[in-house]
Amino acid sequence: MRLIFLGTGTSFGVPQIGCGCPVCRSEDPRDKRTRCGAVIEVDGVEGPVRLLIDTPPELRLQLVAAGVSSVDAVLYTHEHADHIHGIDDLRAITIRRTSPLPMYGEAHTLTTLAARFPYVVDPSMRPLPGTTRPEGTPIAVTPGVAFDVRGVTVLPFTVPHGRITVTAYRVGDIGYVTDAKTLPPDALAALTGVRVLVVNALLRHTHPSHLSIDEAITMARLVGAERTYFTHLTHDNFHAALAAELPAGIEPAYDGLVVDLPERSHS
Repeated sequence: MRLIFLGTGTSFGVPQIGCGCPVCRSEDPRDKRTRCGAVIEVDGVEGPVRLLIDTPPELRLQLVAAGVSSVDAVLYTHEHADHIHGIDDLRAITIRRTSPLPMYGEAHTLTTLAARFPYVVDPSMRPLPGTTRPEGTPIAVTPGVAFDVRGVTVLPFTVPHGRITVTAYRVGDIGYVTDAKTLPPDALAALTGVRVLVVNALLRHTHPSHLSIDEAITMARLVGAERTYFTHLTHDNFHAALAAELPAGIEPAYDGLVVDLPERSHS
């Protein structure tokens, strides 16, 4: 399995518009953070299966930088702009497919996609001859009920995020959680046994809808993964400084980070 971090920043991104703080002026490329997204790649029977998590605003730049030219499905976490507004960049992928791209998410997320981007998900909205559009098929998921993408099992589960809930996903030994305020018992149960955990860690102080860094450390210890990566990070911390202070087994992710996860040994 392979996990590719496309973007690891908060909704503002880093550097933040109009900010001259030391982190926003940093020359360390790990301090440049686009909006959150990732790709999970699994070796399938017919070749690699690539699952894209969210379509952030910088999606085109992210996929080009990561060398990802195709995906087999999109897993949407929720409907906030920093997680969906790059959806049009899927056009370069869907024009090379023979069928619309499956787009999974909870019903409330898919309702927002249909309202904001009807030309993507409404099959009756055909492009003019000689033009193209991204084409997706929305598929509603039920938290706690696993589904299959080309032979890969995906388990969705929910976490609280202010006034809404966010869909987190487990794919094999990888758990991906973003925009969570906490990990409730059902989420901890879904994550039991994961070897890699991705979880948001917004600020050093508490926030009404996101885990703080200290809260994320607590959640990581409850899950007990071999490796935990923090994402959805702000310009409050230099990557290097945060990495140096986090406990063993926990580190900040950065844009472009690739995590390879060997198959479990059955000997």
